[in-house]
Amino acid sequence: QVQLVESGGGLVQAGGSLRLSCAASGRTFSSYVMGWFRQAPGKEREFVAHINPSGISTDYTNGVKGRFTISRDNAKNTVYLQMNSLKPEDAAVYYCAACSFAIGTTREYDYNYWGQGTQVTVSS
Repeated sequence: QVQLVESGGGLVQAGGSLRLSCAASGRTFSSYVMGWFRQAPGKEREFVAHINPSGISTDYTNGVKGRFTISRDNAKNTVYLQMNSLKPEDAAVYYCAACSFAIGTTREYDYNYWGQGTQVTVSS
C-alpha cells in the first residue's frame, strides 16, 4: 500500500511559479513510477508528467514541456512538480499517482494509488 499526500497548490498570477510536493508513505516508494495528473472543471483528468523509479527518465504532456519539471527524492519519499510560467489554462486540481510498472506510463488506469489532489488557481 502507498498513501500519497499532495501539497503546494494555491493561487498564483499568470507567469508565476508553484512547486507541488507529493509525500508518499511506505518503504517501496523508490520502486514506483510516479506521475502527476490534473483535472480542470468540466474536463477529464489528464496526464501531466511522470518520472521513473530512479529519477533518470521523465516525460511530459506537450503543453507543459519547457515549463514544468518533475523530480523525486527517494530518500524523502517525495515527488515534486516545479511549475513555471504558469498560464490560466494550467488551473486545475493536480493529483500525484503511483504506478508499479518499471517504466513510465501516461495512462491513468495504469496507476494504482492516488492522492487527494491539490488546487492550483492561475489568475490572468
